[in-house]
Amino acid sequence: MYQYFNGLVIREGTEGIPAEKVEALFEDAGWARNTPNWQKEKFTLIFKNSTWAFTIWDKDDMIAMVRVLSDQIMAATIMDLIVRSDYQGRGIGRKLVALCLEKLPHGDWFAHTSANNFPFYEKCGFEVKDPAINGTCAYYGYIQARLDGHR
Repeated sequence: MYQYFNGLVIREGTEGIPAEKVEALFEDAGWARNTPNWQKEKFTLIFKNSTWAFTIWDKDDMIAMVRVLSDQIMAATIMDLIVRSDYQGRGIGRKLVALCLEKLPHGDWFAHTSANNFPFYEKCGFEVKDPAINGTCAYYGYIQARLDGHR
């Protein structure tokens, strides 16, 4: 499926997303650097194992992406929402969140993100809960991988 947003092309789907384009967005976001060649396939596999995904393109440049993990009935989690730094502030991130919410409009949505992104998600209609009352527990495997010398 294709849509258009302010002169950009939005593609829906989890297939055919070039690993090098995903890696470039991860690097721009500061989430990856110096990825070894043997690990580069993960940038494609994360989409193949996702429920839904949207990418935004400016001609041949992928400038934004989001992927979702969901049971497609009750709950979904937004993963890896990235807008390339030189395209931020144009409503692209909010558009991606809106497209996600359309997929499961009456479900419970969560966003896998850091605290500095809470204001963005609040603008998109998410609530930031007091973790002392109602929160999500997390185990970050990449932290242990760094401690073990693997990342």
